[in-house]
Amino acid sequence: MLLNEHKSKILFERIGIPVPEGAAVFPGDEEGFSPDFPLPWFLKSQVLTGGRGKAGGILRIDTADEFVPTARKLFGLNIKGHAVPFIRVEPGVEIGREFYLSLTVSRERKCILLTVGRVGGVEIENLGKDNLLVQEIILPNGPAPNQIRAAFFHLGLDKSQFQEFATLLVALFNGMLDRGLLMAEINPLIATKDNRFLALDGKVEIDDNFAELDPATEEYYQREHATDEENTARDAGLSFVKLPGWVGLMVNGAGLAMATMDLLNFSGLPASNFLDLGGGADQKRMETALALLFGDAKAKAIFINLFGGILSCEKVALAMQGALGGKSPEKPIVVRMSGKDSESGLRILKSLKVDNLHMVSNMREAMQILRNLRPADYPAVEYPTPMDRPLGDRPAAMDYRSEAVFGIDRDTPILVQGITGREGQLHTRLMLEYGANVVAGVTPFKGGQEVLGVPVYDSIAEAVRNHRVGASIIFVPPRLAADAVAEAAFNEIPWAVCITEGITQHDMLATFERIRRSPTRIVGPNTPGIIVPGQTKIGILPPTPFSPGPVAVLSRSGTLTYEVADRLTAAGIGQSLCVGIGGDPFIGVSFVDMFEMIRNHEKTKAVVVLGEIGGQAEENLAEYVLRTGFDKPVVSFIAGQTAPPGKRLGHAGAILEKGGTIEGKLEAMSRAGFAVCPSLKAVAEITAKALK
Repeated sequence: MLLNEHKSKILFERIGIPVPEGAAVFPGDEEGFSPDFPLPWFLKSQVLTGGRGKAGGILRIDTADEFVPTARKLFGLNIKGHAVPFIRVEPGVEIGREFYLSLTVSRERKCILLTVGRVGGVEIENLGKDNLLVQEIILPNGPAPNQIRAAFFHLGLDKSQFQEFATLLVALFNGMLDRGLLMAEINPLIATKDNRFLALDGKVEIDDNFAELDPATEEYYQREHATDEENTARDAGLSFVKLPGWVGLMVNGAGLAMATMDLLNFSGLPASNFLDLGGGADQKRMETALALLFGDAKAKAIFINLFGGILSCEKVALAMQGALGGKSPEKPIVVRMSGKDSESGLRILKSLKVDNLHMVSNMREAMQILRNLRPADYPAVEYPTPMDRPLGDRPAAMDYRSEAVFGIDRDTPILVQGITGREGQLHTRLMLEYGANVVAGVTPFKGGQEVLGVPVYDSIAEAVRNHRVGASIIFVPPRLAADAVAEAAFNEIPWAVCITEGITQHDMLATFERIRRSPTRIVGPNTPGIIVPGQTKIGILPPTPFSPGPVAVLSRSGTLTYEVADRLTAAGIGQSLCVGIGGDPFIGVSFVDMFEMIRNHEKTKAVVVLGEIGGQAEENLAEYVLRTGFDKPVVSFIAGQTAPPGKRLGHAGAILEKGGTIEGKLEAMSRAGFAVCPSLKAVAEITAKALK
């Protein structure tokens, strides 16, 4: 959740950061505006983009008579595609000096970065190499006294200002933790003529997971910055992003949604939106999703692409049946269902006997129907050709040794954390049905019970006194899940698989620091888990797509894992193991860690890597393969290649950072000898060639 300047300053003031007086003025309220603070006033457009000063979005007035026409001028601006929903009005202040100060969560460095600059303002990175001082703050600790001093001395402030500066910095850091902030930027931080500090401008980003857990955070969300469609989707818990094409898209799971978006865009059938149902598709959510797609004038047809895993296609079909209410849909709908309960789901939809509803069982049929529905007068949307390098040059073999082993099989004893909860009980049953060796469960204050014949303990410490445990799986709510990960690590369980999604980034950063000396391998969070086909599963993966064989599948997405495993199985290619490393920005076991173990895994003859935009996981893997001469063939596919920069698609890990390029990720993998697949369709074919 990105906050505008006005909301950022409200938050700053509450956590003890001095800010100028100010008031929000909306269109229609300008006539009666009469603040208590003196002239001159600065009228500041509130938009979620930079460069508003250069665009004329900040204006000074010296008389009250100038206010109404100046305010109306700002209300009429469009700044980099952003309308101005309201302005903030502040009194002028006498500036002695301007600085830069920020705290940001760094995905790359896995810490919080404290950055100060001797000069503030626009394009702060281009003001000289000596301007910025960047220091790493490792959670759960705060800035050390020496770091505060270093920042202070870097700014060249007077000795008399040290205590006030230190107080401000500590308040900003404490506020960052207390309010779940991913970024708190003050640019500029000013020292007034009388040596007071003021945050003259501010920008804050709140972790969406924190906002989900703390309803009070909602007051900082400014609905005016989003479209009506985006607000409707947000209220319904849907991930929704507008795109420039004509095919409305509805998919379950961010990874499969991104891959489907790419397929449409690369096929000349450009998507008009990205809509991820997520793991839940009840009738109310389905009604909201359909209303969004029907209400989008640009969407001329709708493609619903579902792979039933934990989500049942039959339940989705029933929800669609209720949402349509026996009537033909307003626009043509093409429905592709595969996986869990897909046959019964398609039967339900066929039984509706309504026009404008096309049911298919594979992507080829879906694409053909959509081509037939293409509007003759719809302008083309150009996308770059997807990279297709199916036979990359393998890196030279090296004398590299790894002691790491995978070691999970049918005999691995499993402990379930949160076993007495609804999800814990459901997936314990499904794991037992698959043949997993579940030996114990843990739920605090529920010790002494049994769930599905599995004994329950109050703590892992108690469970391991009675059982040998090779892996733990965590079904614990987000507020408590990070501590559950730490509990598994402190007890040195060899593997801990954290299914929970929605854990705040601060919690995971702090937890990984606390457990960094533990030998426990953490998988996730926000992972579907691990499956060794035909032997065991430690997770929520549906068994139907998977079959035993020689190919390891490593992925950042659950639904994409199911989709690819299903395609491999259909092509007669089984899997040696499948691991979802997790979709969050901060996870435990990485692609590199898994490759270290796969080197020594005799049953694995080739690896399929399913990546996504955002982060450096794939680039790090490519560097590792080159550096160590990994000698098993690697097939790769990256979802989200046609994503708009800066837009989050589904889970928190899937974002193409502004200034970053998907080409760099693909090129790095190609240089390392990966077979880079242009589409999901190519994965099975190229994997078969790689095995030969």
